[in-house]
Amino acid sequence: MVTWSYRSASAATDAWARSGVMWLTGHAGQPPSVPMGDAAGLAADLAAHIRRAGAAGGLPVRVDGGRLLAERAALTGGTRQGRVSVGGGCRLLPAVDGWAAVSCVRPDDPALWSAAIGHELDERLPRRLADWLATHPLAELEERVALLGLAAGAVRERQATNPMPKLGRPRSVRDMLVVDFSALWAGPLCAHLLGLAGAEVVKVELPSRPDGARFGSQAFYDLLHAGHRAVALDPSDRAGRTALQALVRAADVVVEASRPRALARFGLDAAAEVERGCTWVSITAYGRSVDRVGFGDDVAAAGGLLAFDGDGAPVFCGDAIADPLTGLTAAALAMSEPEDGRGVLREVAMADVVAATVRGRTASTARVVPSGGGDGWQVDTAEGLVPVAVPVARTPAGAAPALGADTGAVLRRLGIAVP
Repeated sequence: MVTWSYRSASAATDAWARSGVMWLTGHAGQPPSVPMGDAAGLAADLAAHIRRAGAAGGLPVRVDGGRLLAERAALTGGTRQGRVSVGGGCRLLPAVDGWAAVSCVRPDDPALWSAAIGHELDERLPRRLADWLATHPLAELEERVALLGLAAGAVRERQATNPMPKLGRPRSVRDMLVVDFSALWAGPLCAHLLGLAGAEVVKVELPSRPDGARFGSQAFYDLLHAGHRAVALDPSDRAGRTALQALVRAADVVVEASRPRALARFGLDAAAEVERGCTWVSITAYGRSVDRVGFGDDVAAAGGLLAFDGDGAPVFCGDAIADPLTGLTAAALAMSEPEDGRGVLREVAMADVVAATVRGRTASTARVVPSGGGDGWQVDTAEGLVPVAVPVARTPAGAAPALGADTGAVLRRLGIAVP
């Protein structure tokens, strides 16, 4: 049972080195840095729970939890860039009274950031944003990003809003119907792991708003979605909304990463589905009751899941690490028997997962030194020198289905009228 407790500092460092995350942490051209906390070790524990749950249904899920945290970078060729995230969409910038993690990844973000700092939108925005932060306190930044719905936050260790629950007895999800509304990484990883354990996964997208990950690395998208069914429904259309509601009512597990009010507009009610026996997995940045957005890099850094360079300044830990760590947590919770054996709402906030992995930890003092040959590195732990692994990824099992490719077939099989 995972209880969110720490290993020794040496064991945590060993787990980081073997995961591939350390390779992605620190400045380019310099030795990798040792991240805070024990996220890689906890990822291994979560994967062990998922493996046992799969084995209960005759399909043990053989994945390396630590390695999952870095496999997107293995497929995209990403590497460590210090205070710029591996994916390039988030930066660590100094403010008057500390550091801030600032994301600019959505099409509307440049205009929103220009409004936040009171400057016209032009090519000088990154420099102007850095200059503005250097003369303003973090409290003012957080006030403005909350007002405009931007993904950013002050870098500090936070207390979990909802302490992470213990995982219950592993349960099989074989032949269960999983309806996945999520996008990008955390939710799709959760659904992918459920699929490996034998669940039937149906990915639901809006025709006008497909998963943004479709437009990124095709290999990574295939890795998480091969073998799933793709359904596209328009909830603004009455027939589409009716079909969507019927599909959810047929689900054993629902995975979503939306604000509750957004789903309510489609006539979807998590409480009602839980009451009938559904496991509802709700993934958010900061909690269902918190009207705040966030992505893997900024949520992790703002929560203290990062590392520090030789000057004591923060650098990013891995590649959007709060995403895969949350996906693993969500999958492990979905594969845990509810206490009363009935339906359950599994609320998984990325910020809470991060808080559970770094609380009370100080920066590691472990030394990272060159390996015997080539351009490799090794970290000096109490157990000896451990090679710093390069990120690796599993091979996709096939191609992901096109948007809406299986809409008719899935609905007809479930006895739902096709819009």
